[in-house]
Amino acid sequence: MLSTKPVFHGSDIEKICEYYHLQKEEIVNFGANVNPLGLSEKVKSSLASHLDLLSSYPDREYTSLRETISGYCHIPADFILPGNGSSELISLLIETHAPKHTLILGPTYSEYSRELSFSGSTQTYYHLQEQQDFRLDTDDLCQTLKKGDYDFLILCNPNNPTSSAILQEDMRHLLSFCREQNIFVMIDETYVEFAPDIRAVTAVPLTEEFTNLMVLRGVSKFFAAPGMRLGYGITGNQEFLKKMKEKQIPWSLNSLGAYAGELMFQDTEYIEKTRRLILSERDRMYHALAELPGCKVYQPYANFLLLRITREGLASSDVFERCIRSGLMIRDCSSFQCLDGEFVRFCIMMPEDNTRLLQVLCEL
Repeated sequence: MLSTKPVFHGSDIEKICEYYHLQKEEIVNFGANVNPLGLSEKVKSSLASHLDLLSSYPDREYTSLRETISGYCHIPADFILPGNGSSELISLLIETHAPKHTLILGPTYSEYSRELSFSGSTQTYYHLQEQQDFRLDTDDLCQTLKKGDYDFLILCNPNNPTSSAILQEDMRHLLSFCREQNIFVMIDETYVEFAPDIRAVTAVPLTEEFTNLMVLRGVSKFFAAPGMRLGYGITGNQEFLKKMKEKQIPWSLNSLGAYAGELMFQDTEYIEKTRRLILSERDRMYHALAELPGCKVYQPYANFLLLRITREGLASSDVFERCIRSGLMIRDCSSFQCLDGEFVRFCIMMPEDNTRLLQVLCEL
């Protein structure tokens, strides 16, 4: 028995291999939340024949890419700012807005807190409650915002790691309140394309109605391209967008990345195939786990499920270890605030891999 059980991030597969004496090829990574189909074959073949793009600078305005994203998101092209992954855009947004008091909806992705730590802003978490199945009480959040004199709100929607979501009508109510209170809202929609009904969740159409809003998206998860480092921000606040562009490093996104983005957003066959796979397998996994004793699963909107271990004497680290010894890497959620010791998260992979994971979980 191991005396210490470290908590690994979803991208720490090399550390895990070293710790458990496994080969990388032997592990199915349920921890990274990346589309199991991998990069589109159509995108691969086209990129291979366009490597000469690296010999020229990209269009500084990324005009063609913004037009493509405009068609994909049904939003004006001048609302769009491409960047070097959503990480760059989070940093730029925080630097440009220069918030004094920030509220973060948690538990969530740690990058928001890290970037805020460089800004001088105070940061407080408003935690979703397990007793409410991690569903947001919008009115209660509004009261918290009002009492705390906040000027910046950060949301991940659908949220990582809970896989819960704020639906568009509740989001409109929240944005209206924030507009009255002069609160700027950043919404990270990294996982929105996995939602059962994207239109019911996305806040992108609301950027035409609210200027106190920026929505961030990327290609890392849905398009299985984390190494591409392509993200984009959407806001109807032209003055704010201009200030962000002034702070952005010129040619932030490389030529090949900009070209790849155009291909990805137009690859309707890949998009439809991904959604068919994720939606059907997620439903299968969710319903199977809902019947399993000793655990509780929450309604998912992203491509991953959060599971609470309720069996006495069984911890999240035990479940992680049982899975990794079967070559299945899930995420022990102990590093997330409020999820210490009894929660695990895993994304949807190929059907045969999902079945293997279900079998291990059933045997616990």
